[in-house]
Amino acid sequence: MSHAPLPDAPRRAGRTAVVVGGGLAGVTAALALADAGVRVTLLEGRPRLGGLAFSFQRGELTVDNGQHVYLRCCTAYRWFLDRIEGSALAPLQPRLDVPVVDVDRPEGRRLGRLRRDPLPVPLHLGRGLAAYPHLSLAERARVGRAALALKALDLTDPALDTQDFGSWLTAHGQSARAVEALWDLVGVATLNAVAGDSSLALAAMVFKTGLLSDPGAADIGWAHVPLGELHDRLARKALDSAGVRTETRTRVTSLSRTDNGCWNVQVPGETLTADAVVLAVPQRETYDLLPAGALDAPERLLDIGTAPILNVHVVYDRPVLRAPFLAALGTPVQWVFDRTAASGLREGQYLAVSQSAAQDEIDLPVADLRARYLPELRKLLPGTRDAEVRDFFVTRERTATFAPTPGVGRLRPGARTQAPGLYLAGAWTATGWPATMESAVRSGVSAADAALSALGRPRPTHLFAVEEAA
Repeated sequence: MSHAPLPDAPRRAGRTAVVVGGGLAGVTAALALADAGVRVTLLEGRPRLGGLAFSFQRGELTVDNGQHVYLRCCTAYRWFLDRIEGSALAPLQPRLDVPVVDVDRPEGRRLGRLRRDPLPVPLHLGRGLAAYPHLSLAERARVGRAALALKALDLTDPALDTQDFGSWLTAHGQSARAVEALWDLVGVATLNAVAGDSSLALAAMVFKTGLLSDPGAADIGWAHVPLGELHDRLARKALDSAGVRTETRTRVTSLSRTDNGCWNVQVPGETLTADAVVLAVPQRETYDLLPAGALDAPERLLDIGTAPILNVHVVYDRPVLRAPFLAALGTPVQWVFDRTAASGLREGQYLAVSQSAAQDEIDLPVADLRARYLPELRKLLPGTRDAEVRDFFVTRERTATFAPTPGVGRLRPGARTQAPGLYLAGAWTATGWPATMESAVRSGVSAADAALSALGRPRPTHLFAVEEAA
């Protein structure tokens, strides 16, 4: 398996790299290196690119394994979409607007909205919070005070990572209702953990960056096409155009340093030699591939826990949800998205129910989940009561993200290792972000930056600058 040379780029020392892993982190690193003139081979064990943000076929439906969204403040992922020419396929809301339905309220009084106005921070959220019906007037006032206290936290303070967000909220006057109806409504979806199980550092980062940094920071974007169209087809097209050799169904079995300082990357039946290697795979796989001495305490990687996400997919014979998505209270249902057009469904409506922090449900049989969620959807969406369920299935990602527990910050390694020429990428590395598509792209940029510096290659001028929104 040899490197395909780039046009007009003769082979020179220090200009070859292998990227292991074809998720967002690996694709980003490969594109950044190739754009700088490095000849890159990308190796992915699966038959497709995209990592844990992918699509598959179920009959005539094109199904995403889970619902993924991003925010306007996700500047690295937005750069990635631009780089693969996919921005138009995953547009942002003009302005934050989240319908929130409380099943416990009488019909006609269930709907509230989390909205923002085109005003300076924090006034942009003032009117929306004042009108939010799912909290009392006193609770809304205390939320405002907690938000100001959160804004004052120093994200560089390592002590924040030792505390849990739930205790901090309690100490700042937040009721259990406020946590459920606001803080966890946002936090569970972004952190994949409830407040009590989340590092204060990561939670503060989410809320400061998403809600308190810029008026439009929390505007929501999502793919209007299957994720595979973005993260596989368009990503592969961009890689091909950049001269990257992409090999899927190719699993790396070992890495070793050569006597002349290069790296041997072993795959079944072949050995690739490169000047730099980027490991962009999950932490357990990284641990298994790391050569001795690459990290001071590699066992810390195994201490980074994981958290599951469950997605419940329901196809009805008629439209039952008018909005593109909604969030729910008073029910096990968290977020519901309309995936009808994106999936290619021609009749009826296809809803995806996204359930984060799903430790208690991830292994339940499909029949149990059906018995649990269809009645909840009938309570949440009156239109489902007369609708026929044409299909019901689930997708499970048992290790969807790293667990954002207190203390996880000290376990997350940076891009550089102590082995010259070996770099790490992945949403679980030390990006400062929770396990999101944004974190994955930032990690790929960081790994490429470190490799380019060591290879003596100039940084591409169009490459996203990590320091812009660290």
